[in-house]
Amino acid sequence: MRDVFLSSPWPGTIAWAVIYISDYVLTITCARLYRRNLASKIVFEGSFELNPIFQGDVDSLKIVSPRFLLLLVLTSTLFTMYWVLALPSSPWLYTGLLGAAICMELAIHVRHLGNLHLFSSTLTAEQLRGRMEYARPLMLRMSSVQILGFAILFAVVFAFTGSYFVAGGMLSCFSLAVKHWYLARRAAAKRQAKTEQAPAC
Repeated sequence: MRDVFLSSPWPGTIAWAVIYISDYVLTITCARLYRRNLASKIVFEGSFELNPIFQGDVDSLKIVSPRFLLLLVLTSTLFTMYWVLALPSSPWLYTGLLGAAICMELAIHVRHLGNLHLFSSTLTAEQLRGRMEYARPLMLRMSSVQILGFAILFAVVFAFTGSYFVAGGMLSCFSLAVKHWYLARRAAAKRQAKTEQAPAC
């Protein structure tokens, strides 16, 4: 299987494009289900989407996002360039970069599957009662912890397999976990600043 991805840039590029498109489609699907079934029961502060780049498109439920298409073309082109530059001298580098992208997307897809189940109309009607509000810092911290769990999982797998593909996934998930933790701290600081600036009643 590894030889298939190293023999040509197309298998890796196509695999990346498919999983990246799947991520966006599932994001829009979950956002639509959330808005239809759960918006009155579970409230997310700010945008449903955590990635600032796509917040506007996801909030407006854009099926076709010019920003997403641009990034899809750009990243797919970069993977082709990585293959040309890394092979044959450093195939491990290409394998690691491909693993970093695909493994992180796999981790995000697990979250999508959970959201699809949670946001289904059956759960909403029969099993979810009351109302919850998630502050933005909490949302980002929860995401950070979840993604960190995948980084640890990939680290354990790497320890047993020595796979550069898995190592890439470990590093990308750890990087995303750190990014979301940083964004959580920024969001908390903004909330605190607004609280301090609010006039006393």
